[in-house]
Amino acid sequence: MSSSERLGAGRYLAAGERPASAVTSVHELTTADGATVRGVLVTVPGARTVVCLMHPRQDLTHHPLVPLLLRAGAAVWTQHTRSVNNDLSLLHEQALLDVAAGLVFLREQGFASLVTLGHSGGGPLFAFYLEQAGRAAGERLTATPGGRPVKLGDAELPVADGAIFLAPHPGQGQLLLHCIDPSVADEQDPLSVLPGLDPFDPANGFAEPPASSAYDPEFLARYRAAQRERVARIDAVAREQLAGANAARKAFKATGAAADRRRSLAPHVITVFRTDADPRTVDLSLDPNERPYGSLFGRRPDLIDYGLVGFGRLTTPEAWLSTWSGLSSRAGFVRCAPGVTVPSLFIELTGDQAAFPADSRRMIEALGAEDLTTATVRGLHFGGAISDGEPTGNELAAAEITAWLVKRHELTPPG
Repeated sequence: MSSSERLGAGRYLAAGERPASAVTSVHELTTADGATVRGVLVTVPGARTVVCLMHPRQDLTHHPLVPLLLRAGAAVWTQHTRSVNNDLSLLHEQALLDVAAGLVFLREQGFASLVTLGHSGGGPLFAFYLEQAGRAAGERLTATPGGRPVKLGDAELPVADGAIFLAPHPGQGQLLLHCIDPSVADEQDPLSVLPGLDPFDPANGFAEPPASSAYDPEFLARYRAAQRERVARIDAVAREQLAGANAARKAFKATGAAADRRRSLAPHVITVFRTDADPRTVDLSLDPNERPYGSLFGRRPDLIDYGLVGFGRLTTPEAWLSTWSGLSSRAGFVRCAPGVTVPSLFIELTGDQAAFPADSRRMIEALGAEDLTTATVRGLHFGGAISDGEPTGNELAAAEITAWLVKRHELTPPG
């Protein structure tokens, strides 16, 4: 199987066997604001350190790292947010309360050390959490970018004893900012194109796959500026829709009229066409690494960009501003990283298709931890192997993680 064929397959990797002595329990937790979240705790005899895996949108119960960490002697906690498998209304500020509920529970279980492990989008989620948890209660955020109250200062936010970042991308909003297609001419028409900004037009440097495209610096500068402009326009739409809902709520308080109440409740859902158009996925000379041609979604971004799959395709105005806007979201890794002061391990994958080398350098340089270890291992973004017959990125990363944990925390591999 070629590296390009591995791209789609590498997203779904089978987990290995867990130790026979592992004990699994499922727990339902209530967050500080009354939401219900669920987590799975897997322990092995003698485990005093627990590694916590979360992602803002995905279920990590069967993440391939779980059995590898158990074999090293750590317990593993995998938890959902309230928005698992449905990011339509994902608010990152609320997700921090979900993280907190899990860490409070784990402290109550008596583990000596709690270590967060953020893979992909879990990286910026935990960076955001640790930034807020490290602040005094009165200095924490009180609302989402859309204005919804989120009283982080009233919640217990335990600070972890360590943080591991595995192939973290720069944040959901920053990721989308770099892969949103700025050549959309009409937000109501998915086929509308501004030719001078079309990344899949040979006149602009695109080459028929699998040949690498070649964009010139002038086109890329215009393209990146236009991406920001498109996000800013969607931001404006989101804020306008939220303002309308707020006005209806105020009117209802004054009139008590059912019509005003209906206007305040009527949902707005933003459709964002074409969000798989990062030039780096088809021009491998841009910020080069060992990645194969194509995006996280497959080998043909020129086709996938026009399909149903993609980041932030359907979202409420609040979720757009909190999660998907690279201009308004507060959950960007670089913004949050100075507040991450606990001992940290940052692992870069050499074939990453979501966190490119320049992204990783910026994230590492921004981290506030004095005890900071970095490592680079061969692998694709989701931890697959770059070539047949070699260890997976997850296996290589697990070795780095185990060595790092052994130096700082108590591990007793099960017999």
